[in-house]
Amino acid sequence: MNELANKINELAQKYADLTAKNLSDIVKVKSLSGQEEQVQQIYKKQMEDAGFDEVFIDPLGNLIGRIGNGPKILTIDAHIDTVDFGNLDNWDFDPLSGEIKDGFVYGRGSVDQEGGAASFITAGRIMKELGFDRDMTVYFTCTVLEEDSDGLCWKYIIEEDKIKPDAVIITEPTNLNIYRGHRGRMELMIVFHGVSAHGSAPERGDNAIYKASRVALEIEKLNERLKYDPFLGKGSVTISEFKSGAPSQCSVADYAHLYLDRRLTWGETKETVIAELQEILDRLGIDAEIKIPYYKGKAWTGLEYGMEKYYPTWKIDENHNVIQTGRQVFKDLFDKEPVIDKWTFSTNGVVINGIYNIPIIGFGPGNEVMAHAPNEKTPIDHLVKASAFYALYAFTVNL
Repeated sequence: MNELANKINELAQKYADLTAKNLSDIVKVKSLSGQEEQVQQIYKKQMEDAGFDEVFIDPLGNLIGRIGNGPKILTIDAHIDTVDFGNLDNWDFDPLSGEIKDGFVYGRGSVDQEGGAASFITAGRIMKELGFDRDMTVYFTCTVLEEDSDGLCWKYIIEEDKIKPDAVIITEPTNLNIYRGHRGRMELMIVFHGVSAHGSAPERGDNAIYKASRVALEIEKLNERLKYDPFLGKGSVTISEFKSGAPSQCSVADYAHLYLDRRLTWGETKETVIAELQEILDRLGIDAEIKIPYYKGKAWTGLEYGMEKYYPTWKIDENHNVIQTGRQVFKDLFDKEPVIDKWTFSTNGVVINGIYNIPIIGFGPGNEVMAHAPNEKTPIDHLVKASAFYALYAFTVNL
């Protein structure tokens, strides 16, 4: 283990209790999408207490801390909004307890993914203590609205804040593995129109439900023949909603729509997905409209911002510098080879790399199987190791 790695490990362990307490303080505050103001103020103070060079909140409500001031930019990102609790009967403890016990921090958000932010704030503290003086800028972003529209926050950071990093560490939970991609996703609506008629004489009308039903059965078959990628796996499609309308319950339906959840593997794009659905419509001789919904969210600052609900697939080559740097950092800190893998769920990477082609490495505390699940908890040991990883990565990476 080299001398710098040894110092960083020692400091990460020295601040273990502080990192856990910082996370506990955050977990105790509910922070659903669009309601992140209170936790952002807590994070802001934590960054300031850690000695960050600059800390500010942008108009969308993203909190951005800075250390260093060079032309090359590394950003370490954590979204800090959480999902709700679900059925409280499934929890063995208060989701807002933030309890520190038996080597864990307990509560909603401890894994997904406020633990990543707690770890990188400690990494910033370590960097300052060791006199980080590289000719580069490191931003630490606590981003908002991710659970409602992954990547929207980064669309704002790049297009409006005019911050475009040379590389990004995503701190979503990886169980301390290194991740280099995941499937993309998109949402679609297929809208069918018909002609209403009295239910006693359906032959006089044109039933939109029947059209939608025939297409629904073809979509079920489509799922079985979608593309497969050896690393990311297979694409998928499912119908998540079927709605219809008629003048009355004694009438032929003149409206129906199908809402689709489409997961995209490598090589699948918005254009290929629409073409597949259009082929079904053409083959069945059904006239319908394929739409990609548009998300427009209201941030806790009051600002409204939006994007199309298309979140592209991304993956980074295992031999890419950002991944190989992470591999070496992991070995230097922990004296073993990392597991290099992928997420099953979606992250801000859909915009960071999927749209803007910025290289990404994923590394975060906690196990992703706990994300959105009851009894969420993250190991303090993971927080410590993640803190060390982020600090040494910033000292090591060449951008």
